[in-house]
Amino acid sequence: MFPGSLMMGAKERLLPLSLPYRFFTVAVVFHIAAWATLLAAGPDAVMGFAGGPGLALAALHMITLGTLAMTAMGAAIQLLPVATRRPLGPLWAIRLMFWLYAPGVAILVGGLGMAVTGAQHLGGGLTVAGLTVFGVLVGANLRRVSDLPGVTRYTWMALGSLAGLAVLGLALVADFTLGFLPDHAVIAATHAVLAGYGFMGMLGLGFSTILIPMFVLGPAAPDRLVKRSALASGLALTVAVAGTASGLGGIAALGAVLGLVAVGLHAHAMSGTIKSRMKKRFEPFFRLLWVALVLLPLGLLVGLALALGAPAAPYATLWGFLLVFGWLLSFVTALLQRIMPFLASMHSSALGGKPALLSRLAPKPPVDIHLACHTAALALIAAGIIGGWVWPLQLGLVAGLAGSLAFGVFAILVMRRYLSHMRAAAAANHEG
Repeated sequence: MFPGSLMMGAKERLLPLSLPYRFFTVAVVFHIAAWATLLAAGPDAVMGFAGGPGLALAALHMITLGTLAMTAMGAAIQLLPVATRRPLGPLWAIRLMFWLYAPGVAILVGGLGMAVTGAQHLGGGLTVAGLTVFGVLVGANLRRVSDLPGVTRYTWMALGSLAGLAVLGLALVADFTLGFLPDHAVIAATHAVLAGYGFMGMLGLGFSTILIPMFVLGPAAPDRLVKRSALASGLALTVAVAGTASGLGGIAALGAVLGLVAVGLHAHAMSGTIKSRMKKRFEPFFRLLWVALVLLPLGLLVGLALALGAPAAPYATLWGFLLVFGWLLSFVTALLQRIMPFLASMHSSALGGKPALLSRLAPKPPVDIHLACHTAALALIAAGIIGGWVWPLQLGLVAGLAGSLAFGVFAILVMRRYLSHMRAAAAANHEG
């Protein structure tokens, strides 16, 4: 199946642009806020991060909940109806999801940063309520789908992980004041595995089976290969969660090894799409995608070393950094860099006339600056964590903030160019 068949009738299944874009806009704002908060916290807070309330934990959740999950939700509400050819749900439910989730994340990270118990509980409750609406909408959509084994299997695993991480997340927040968990660190590590490799990881791998063929104009990966990689991914996640939750390093190490196998099988499944693509020249967003795809197995190798007994300082911090800022943030910003102008282009012919060209909507200098700053931040901060050096970590935080600001400029310019195109189309209609 080529992407053209997937896109047939896609315009009839487009949501109002304001719906996915409100998720993307908030994600971009949290991206900037997270780097600014880390810079305010300072290098010592990053190197000495142990998971307790404070600016470092707030910044971490600005990325995980505010940027990563926010983008995933915005992409899912538009991509799933197009891919499955079935509506996701009523628009009021999607709006409710946003108005529960976005304020909930803002209140939660404020409570985590300032150690305000009431804000932590209120924000956590609203956040989980928004995620619950998301899970119900996506689950109802998937129940009627039988012809997309890659997307559905990965997404069901993501929803299962979402339920687990939500329960553990609420328990961790409550434990800050009640202290009832037998081992807070073990539960936090399990929560991180479910969030990073389960919810976001499975969504990322599943969506890539749709997005990569669509964006490179290549054939979809064969179902048998996608099913195989999904099965391996699910087995790896199950074993890793069991090992992490039980504190058994050997089982956790086996989960990491199986994860590496799953990554290899997914790469093999997608290689045919890449080799047979009609677009021979990769678009700029692929540069970030390559960074993400390199750092995914590298993070798994660090996790394997931890499971086999490597010292938690500094490798636990390095593992979390490679997982969240390395693989997932690189993947999500690559997705945003492509999907924001893509959706704007799809909507730009609503008033008649030709749609706006992607090259016209997407300015190149801001994404070039973001790529340079983001990769510099990853290298400098990783070096600082490993060596215990303050100065490269400080430079890395500055580079990360600069990159996020450049990405914010990109998002603003995409919207300004889209609105300019729509004003010109409306003026042409008026003159006609």
